[in-house]
Amino acid sequence: MDRRLAGRQRHSLAAAAFAAALAALAPASAGASAFADPLDTPAAKSRLAATGLYNGLARAGSRIVAVGQRGHIVYSDDTGISWQQAKVPVSSDLVAVTFPTPAYGWAVGHDGVVLHTSDGGASWTSQLDGRALGKLLGNANKRLAEQGAENPFLDVWFANQRSGFVVGAFNLILHTEDGGRTWQPWLDRTDNKTDLHLYAIRAVAGHLFIAGEQGLLMRLDPVSARFRTVEVPYKGTFFGLAGDKDSVVAFGLRGNAFRSSDAGKTWAPMETGVQVGLTAGSSHEGRLVLVSQAGHILSSRDGAAFRPVKVERATPAAAVIGAGPSTVVVAGPRGLRTQRLD
Repeated sequence: MDRRLAGRQRHSLAAAAFAAALAALAPASAGASAFADPLDTPAAKSRLAATGLYNGLARAGSRIVAVGQRGHIVYSDDTGISWQQAKVPVSSDLVAVTFPTPAYGWAVGHDGVVLHTSDGGASWTSQLDGRALGKLLGNANKRLAEQGAENPFLDVWFANQRSGFVVGAFNLILHTEDGGRTWQPWLDRTDNKTDLHLYAIRAVAGHLFIAGEQGLLMRLDPVSARFRTVEVPYKGTFFGLAGDKDSVVAFGLRGNAFRSSDAGKTWAPMETGVQVGLTAGSSHEGRLVLVSQAGHILSSRDGAAFRPVKVERATPAAAVIGAGPSTVVVAGPRGLRTQRLD
């Protein structure tokens, strides 16, 4: 499979929505108004914002925050029953979000966008975009520097309100130690010589992992400050990482999921019972929950096999997060919904 196509599968829903957004903004005729750059256009306010396409979910304390299409960010303070729209300075499609504390959070997405909030996701400011990214990369990767806003960030992780990483297409990875005020390229600090896409970064089981295409899995070596290869018995694309303090699970194409309880030294396959891409995962109440691009919701308590959760109407899923007792919030192209696990 062509690596560019394989590399976009996890975010095919977001890519389709992004294309639709561009088509909607493009001039209908020679006399139409000029294209509005998403980096200069705040996200439009809408009563139906929560029904749009959402790609990422995170908890900000007891609050749940979702990010998605055209810069829309919404948040819920009642476990996903109702949603309020945040103030966002861009209308670029957003892909992922993280909160190391209830107040401080970061979101990333298309056009090289990095957004920051200090009020639990109610309002956001822009810290980085593709125009500044080109200058930042400099000689670290001239091709990426020249492409500027063409390449998206696909995930973000922060240890606290100062130290964090953003990762993305073609081995794009940046690190900050001052809360995103400045960023340092880490492209030369990964065992990724062929510039495979980086889809997910998570701290699981006491280590920081990155997952990507063609079986790429890396773990941060704190001594050398480098992400080093972790051998996995699978060469298909990994779309995500999940787990708990004891084990890490990498999941991706064709329903494949692998679990390690020794920091990635050995891996065991997990029986998922599905043959479609697993797009997101989350730990909730002592169980691991995975969702698929076809709308499956899978739950595992034993770390060996999954059972399907009964879903009244299966819709493609892009993200999942624990919401309340035996309840999760699922995000996708048809908005946000709550789902009972039992």
